[in-house]
Amino acid sequence: MLKIAYHPIYSHELPAGHRFPMEKYDLLPEQLLYEGTCIAENFFTPEIPNNKHFFTVHDPEYFFDLFNISLSQKAARKIGFPLSEVLIDREMIIADGTMKASEFAIQFGIAMNIAGGTHHAFSNRGEAFCMLNDQAIGARYLQQKGLAKKILIVDLDVHQGNGTAEIFQNDASVFTFSMHGEKNYPFTKEKSDLDIGLKTDTNDADYLSLLKETLPKLIRQEKPDFIYYLCGVDVVATDKLGKLALSIEGCKERDRFVLQTCFDLEIPVMCSMGGGYSPDVNTIVTAHANTFRVAQEIYF
Repeated sequence: MLKIAYHPIYSHELPAGHRFPMEKYDLLPEQLLYEGTCIAENFFTPEIPNNKHFFTVHDPEYFFDLFNISLSQKAARKIGFPLSEVLIDREMIIADGTMKASEFAIQFGIAMNIAGGTHHAFSNRGEAFCMLNDQAIGARYLQQKGLAKKILIVDLDVHQGNGTAEIFQNDASVFTFSMHGEKNYPFTKEKSDLDIGLKTDTNDADYLSLLKETLPKLIRQEKPDFIYYLCGVDVVATDKLGKLALSIEGCKERDRFVLQTCFDLEIPVMCSMGGGYSPDVNTIVTAHANTFRVAQEIYF
């Protein structure tokens, strides 16, 4: 059964006029249930986990400054959210969803988090709506429990996973692969184990050709026993914060290729949804829902 982390706190309301589309986190499960792609039993509710899990990835000083809402004004501004206790709880719950979904992925082959993909969270700071790096925390969780040794993070959000790259920069047990718009934020990139910067307005054909050439070769080279997939839909042409030109169908084909590859090679995969900022929230929900539809088609 496809297991999906979802909590009502995911859609916690931000001040009026904030550009981050929080409503997608409620609309997506509603759509999946309405169309019959999922049933209620597919969803599980994550909780606030023990703080010890955050210290495997984040500096304790940073975590406690975040937890106590005592970050400097400069550090808080880089995160971009007006910080509050609820939003920090939300970030912790997202990380728990990814940790638990990682175990479900080992059990069922795949599992998802409606939220997550907080790849701009560094070991000692947050950036761009990201405070705690959920997939990095999940990777360490699996390794410490002896459930995975070599992990591959496939980050196909339109923005480079700079925080993830920094966290694992000296760790050969986690390979970071980021394929992103070269002219997108972050404008100063970190160094992933493999970075592919895409030209502005890269289309479906060019994107998919490059991905299909790269991913199987990378898996053969690194031989991971677990894969994290950050499947942001900000690669579509309508996205306000992206500079690529994929269609909705092209984005769906991207997901199909990644998930089919994981399925065929029998490598468990955990998916965090990542970004999506098209002006029409229906476009965002459709693109995200396609990831779940493809997962159900391939695995179940």
